[in-house]
Amino acid sequence: MNRSAFNFKYIYRLKPVDYPDPNGTLPKSVLMMAPHTSIMDFIIGLSAMKYYDLHACTIIKKEFFFFPLNLILKKLGGIPVDRKHARNFVSYAADIIKKRDRITLIICPEGTRKRIDKWKRGFYQIAMEAEVPISLGFIDYKTRTCGIMSIFYPTGDYEKDIQEIQKQYYGLQGYRKGQFNLEDKPPHPEWYDL
Repeated sequence: MNRSAFNFKYIYRLKPVDYPDPNGTLPKSVLMMAPHTSIMDFIIGLSAMKYYDLHACTIIKKEFFFFPLNLILKKLGGIPVDRKHARNFVSYAADIIKKRDRITLIICPEGTRKRIDKWKRGFYQIAMEAEVPISLGFIDYKTRTCGIMSIFYPTGDYEKDIQEIQKQYYGLQGYRKGQFNLEDKPPHPEWYDL
């Protein structure tokens, strides 16, 4: 049992779901993670990336990249960005994806750990501009499961696609109960059969 599997089973008491691309034919994607209601999601998410052997990266404000924290953040896949000077964040993130052979760029569509009613659409725009699919990542504290539920290929019709994406998150519960906007929806039957 590797360290990540041990963490899931004994420390987090979560069960990872099977990865939807077991043959590794997906070298690049935008990984959107929801629900995001606690800093614990970041810690568990890092273990998930190791467990699935994904080349995960996340964009972090450059202010956090000071010694010695910068060494840890870079080791964890952190990419510094100066948000004041990054006028077009979507293009900046898409360029990072295009320049690498393998990358899973993690984005939380909620944009905050507080409850919000409308997700930010940056993850979708980045995937469209970089011409990569979206991996739908989740941590469900109700069923104690986590992982990537499916791979979604955006069509360019955001309103239609976001409805299809969000349906897959219906009924999931964040670390802080009541903080996830789709928690009260009935679970999506196609995959939520745990």
